[in-house]
Amino acid sequence: MAAFVDLVKVFVKAGDGGNGCVAFRREWGVPRGGPSGGNGGKGGDVVIEASPHLATLLDLRYHQEYRVRHAGHGRGKDQTGRDSDDIVIRVPVGTVVRDAASKAPLADLTRAGERVVAARGGRGGLGNAAFKGPTRQAPDFAQKGEAGEERVLELELKLMADVGLVGLPNAGKSTLISVLTAARPKIADYPFTTLSPNLGVVRVGEEESFVMADIPGLIEGAHEGTGLGTQFLRHVERTALLLHLVDVSEGAPTGAVTAFNIVSAELSAHNPELGRRPRIVVGTKNDAAGEGTEREALRNFCEARGLPFFAVSAASHEGLDELLRAVMPKVREIREARTAAAAEGGIA
Repeated sequence: MAAFVDLVKVFVKAGDGGNGCVAFRREWGVPRGGPSGGNGGKGGDVVIEASPHLATLLDLRYHQEYRVRHAGHGRGKDQTGRDSDDIVIRVPVGTVVRDAASKAPLADLTRAGERVVAARGGRGGLGNAAFKGPTRQAPDFAQKGEAGEERVLELELKLMADVGLVGLPNAGKSTLISVLTAARPKIADYPFTTLSPNLGVVRVGEEESFVMADIPGLIEGAHEGTGLGTQFLRHVERTALLLHLVDVSEGAPTGAVTAFNIVSAELSAHNPELGRRPRIVVGTKNDAAGEGTEREALRNFCEARGLPFFAVSAASHEGLDELLRAVMPKVREIREARTAAAAEGGIA
């Protein structure tokens, strides 16, 4: 399986423009032919394009320098130099493009086919023919081509998903996504089993579906880089709806309410908007809940705060249908809001 890479830096250099030419017509029967130096060609751009066929920035880790060829110089007989071709760098949908030095965002490529010119090619210089005028019949100079832009880009991938699974390590995220989708993440009984996000498509009925992302487990201090920390918190930012998974089994190492509060605090510390993101709380491993003390404590906690709560067991499939029936209408509502915002010229 290919490695999941979601942050890379690449150097890009657009093509230099070609120089203009100094030339004069020297043809039989054309006395004083005048200047005939052509213009230089335009240097090619470096373009970043979102591709629906990519899921990682892995290729760019091994190819970190892109240089466009120099454009052709102008020639005599008013011949313009050849433009150099653009270089198109394809990245996954959901990639944010920044200038690495200033951290200024250049583009957020959230739709397949979206493009941004990351470095512009230089303009070609004018040949001496372009400077001919009534008072200057035989200019003997031309322009040099402009240099193409160059910069180091920082490319950051944030997964595009309708629903994101968050929770402490071993909260049951990987098991749940493996049951609901065709994704097959690594599952084990020790922390940090999941070392990279997993995406899967959840089918609801015959016609509807949504994309679910399993985000690696968060621990206290994640927003400061503890554990897997900020490596994966960025992916939560893209998800429209959060399923906050909490282990309510009898042998859970952390109390259910405490576990909920730890993850909630980390999400808000990373990005305050995440604390306001639509959320459904899911008590997992309900088949091992014993007398259900932790499950009921979490249920009461959520009810007091107006948070939807469902108790499920991925192992026995208990409660999964009810959960999906609650998730799909919220996903539908969020999609409709995005579509309306895009139609009004807003940011979807």
